Amino acid sequence: MEPVAFTIPLWADLLAVGVGSVMGAMYAAGFSDRRLDLLGVAVIGVATGLGGGLLRDLLLNIPLAPLHSNWYLPVATGAALLGMLLERVFNRLRHVLTVLDALTIGLFGAIGTTKALAHGLPEIPAIFVGVLAAVGGGVLRDMLLATPIAIMQVGSFYAMAAFSGAGAIVALEAAGVVPAIASVVGVAVAFGVRVLAVLFRWSLPEQRRLTRLPRLPWRRGLPE
Repeated sequence: MEPVAFTIPLWADLLAVGVGSVMGAMYAAGFSDRRLDLLGVAVIGVATGLGGGLLRDLLLNIPLAPLHSNWYLPVATGAALLGMLLERVFNRLRHVLTVLDALTIGLFGAIGTTKALAHGLPEIPAIFVGVLAAVGGGVLRDMLLATPIAIMQVGSFYAMAAFSGAGAIVALEAAGVVPAIASVVGVAVAFGVRVLAVLFRWSLPEQRRLTRLPRLPWRRGLPE
C-alpha cells in the first residue's frame, strides 16, 4: 500500500518534543534525593522529549526524524532547561502540570497514529504505534531514573488516554475525515480523557495476587 499524501508538520512534532522535554526535566528535577546534576536533568528531559518519536520511527522502519533535522535536539535541550529552571514555579501550579501532561500524551499519540496510517499500516497496528509513541518518552524517563514505570501504576490511565485518542483518529480517518482534522480531534480526546481521569480519579482495576486457588469439585476426595 502506498503512503497517503500527508506529512506531519514540523512545528507539530517540535511542539510535542518541547512539551515532553519540559515535563521530563521537571519530573527529574523533583528527585532531590537522587543528587542529579544539571546535565543529568537536561539529559533526562531530552530523552523524554525524543523517546516517543524515536520509538515511533523505529517501529515504522523509517529514518529517525530527530536525527534528520537541526531543530529537534536544540528544541528538546532548550525545553529541558526551561523545565528545570521553572520546576519550582510549575510545581506550585498543579493544574499546569496536568494540562502539559495530557497535552504531551495527545500530541505524541496523534502524531504516531497519523504517521503510521500515512505509511500504510492497518488500523490496529497504527493505534499500537500511536500508544507506544505517547508513552515511550515516559517509559524511557522512568528507566533512566530507575523508578517504577508510571504507565504501569494504578491510577495513571496514560495508556488508556493515548488509546482513546489514537482510536478516535483511526475511526475518523476510516470515515473519510481529513487527517489534519482527525489528528486535532484525537489530541482533544486523549487530552480530555487524561484530564478527566485526574479529576475523577479514574483507574483500571488493580491486579491482585491470587494467594489461594479455589478447590475444584473434581479434586474432592483425592489425596493431597
